[in-house]
Amino acid sequence: MSEPSDRQLTDLLDALGEAQRIGMLGPGSLDLAIRRAWAFVDRCPKEARSFVDLGTGGGLPGLVVAVGRPDLSGLLVDRRAKRVDLVTRLVGRLGLADRIRTWAGDVVDLPVVMDDRWDVATSRGFGPPSYTASLATPLLRPGGALLVSEPPESTGERWRDPAVVEAGLRLVDVADGVALLRPIDLRPSVA
Repeated sequence: MSEPSDRQLTDLLDALGEAQRIGMLGPGSLDLAIRRAWAFVDRCPKEARSFVDLGTGGGLPGLVVAVGRPDLSGLLVDRRAKRVDLVTRLVGRLGLADRIRTWAGDVVDLPVVMDDRWDVATSRGFGPPSYTASLATPLLRPGGALLVSEPPESTGERWRDPAVVEAGLRLVDVADGVALLRPIDLRPSVA
């Protein structure tokens, strides 16, 4: 797994430190949280050009992905306006406002409110697999990817739930604590 540069780490520690001080991130080590979230940067497909962070909360992993992948545009989504207000300020502080947007609203409403689709959806503790998959699938462009945090030593077995498959996603693998899911190609094969 790659590592953030010293400058990236310092900038993220400063920005996310504010989120932690006001209780929007847990009390654990921010350095460790950023390094774990950096796995999302590594797992984003190289050809991706856009991402949406579902339930961005205090900015993990969305801000880390935005800093680590300057080639991506993105949308950080949370239904709590106070969190989105903070993350909007952090986007500005990190100099990301030209390519990273924020939105306060429920992810359920996102496909109706915005006509956008993204190459990647990211999630850190958004909800159970079937719920996350059902909300992420309509947000992805064809061939997109869902990246989700997994507990240490997880093989991602929870993502093999039939409801995840029914939502149109299949588990590819888990690496560095991040599960990669891709849409199931339901097109009939040509014989």
